Amino acid sequence: MKYSFLSFSCPELSLDELLATAREHGYDGIEPRLDRGHRHGVETAATPAQRMEIKNKAKAAGISFSCLATSCVFADPQQTGKNIDAALKAVELAGDIGAPCVRVFGGRIPKEISREKAVEIVAEALASIAVYAEKRGVTLCLETHDHWCDPGHVAAVLSRVDHPAAAANWDVMHPVRVAHVTMDQAFAALKPWIRHVHVHDGVTKEGQLSLVPIGTGEIDHKRAIALLKTIAYDGFISGEWSGWSDKYDVYLPRELAALKKYESGV
Repeated sequence: MKYSFLSFSCPELSLDELLATAREHGYDGIEPRLDRGHRHGVETAATPAQRMEIKNKAKAAGISFSCLATSCVFADPQQTGKNIDAALKAVELAGDIGAPCVRVFGGRIPKEISREKAVEIVAEALASIAVYAEKRGVTLCLETHDHWCDPGHVAAVLSRVDHPAAAANWDVMHPVRVAHVTMDQAFAALKPWIRHVHVHDGVTKEGQLSLVPIGTGEIDHKRAIALLKTIAYDGFISGEWSGWSDKYDVYLPRELAALKKYESGV
């Protein structure tokens, strides 16, 4: 398995510092979050010279870009067009710096739009981007998130797109916690399309989610890793952590150690 973490863990770090932190704590990659004001500078506004510098810095550090995490959403027809444009820019950036994936969302479904129609809208949006993504060696990864926590809904979109550059970002928490499916059921639904994975653990109290260290919450990461091993998964498992009282230099090594312990035990 390969491991990375989102820049939400330490948004105050420059790219040099982010790469050094990943290297220090034994990670294989980082996942920059775009357009959130993080200090890493990996943004679609980067010039060609800046993009080359970003790529060279990662190469010199021996750290990969596992994915570029966007906030692109497609289910609302009023917003679909501008989000397609934003996703295309993210794909261009990913291709330029050597990131294999771009994370996107289905997004909230307006009340007047049926689930069936939303599947059609999101699928058409992904299909329109996938052609360019394939040319750039990039895969779009639709996350199990927001109104698309049910892995069956993500599978319906990807089945309709039917393109090698359109795949799934399996966030292992949301299907279990929100869609109330088992880890095995989520994996079975997404199995043909899993190209990127997000992990984080949590507990729900009075309807509110609180992040907790992996292995102390409600999410069975050991089972998720065991299932990924059945398909010889060679993508990244990326930790999505933010807002903890612990500093990143405390929890980044702790979370990685928990994940690697599960990997070695299955």
